[in-house]
Amino acid sequence: MTGGDVTVLVVAKEPRPGRVKTRLTPAYTPAEAAQLAEAALADTLAVVRDLPARRRVLVLDGAPGDWLPPGFTVVPQAAGGLDERLAAAFGGCTGPALLVGMDTPQLTAGLLAPALADDAWSACDAYLGPALDGGFWALGLARPDPELLRGVPMSTAYTGAAQQRRLLAAGLRVRELPPLRDVDTAADVPPVAEAAAPGGRFAATAHRLGARDRAALDGAAADAAAPEPAAPDASAPDASAAGGTALDGTALGRAAG
Repeated sequence: MTGGDVTVLVVAKEPRPGRVKTRLTPAYTPAEAAQLAEAALADTLAVVRDLPARRRVLVLDGAPGDWLPPGFTVVPQAAGGLDERLAAAFGGCTGPALLVGMDTPQLTAGLLAPALADDAWSACDAYLGPALDGGFWALGLARPDPELLRGVPMSTAYTGAAQQRRLLAAGLRVRELPPLRDVDTAADVPPVAEAAAPGGRFAATAHRLGARDRAALDGAAADAAAPEPAAPDASAPDASAAGGTALDGTALGRAAG
């Protein structure tokens, strides 16, 4: 089996104002957020287009636009929660499949190379790319069983860990890809555009829209809106003493946009 035997899936939403990257507002207008989403998706598709893959599939919520390069099969996303939509995307594949989202415009062929090498699946059953928000930005399966995703809690700060536990519980040999930052908020835009992917369409769009100033404004607005901390309740149990972990609810690498 060679890297060219792999199906590469890109899961995305049509970059339409008000439907994508809503967490970028109010730092960006809905139209500007959609411009950033389209640029991120275009950069991602450009990389996937040139990968040594058997098939390249865009699993899309919405309609394709002129941002879609040739060489892709477009299929609609299934109904249901994100776990069901990702499961259905894998369910349409035969043979090894590698899934990525539209939130990591810093994607490169080098980052995906381990899962596309000629010996990629000789001693490995799954690849997982963790996201810095606790989700994952890539998932590869030698045998794309939808049940490996159904029921995994999505859009939490522990989604990636839960997905990895599901894979390991199934007896799979799992390898990790490098961690990446998802672009979900205004604060995510400058580090991705300026450091991780400075030469792409996303970086050019972020620069044109003044990403660094937008991130600062967003941070100031968040500080102003934050409620005053409540006085501690002496009668409340101490979560840290009980071994509890606070979760910030940050989303999984939002594969569907």
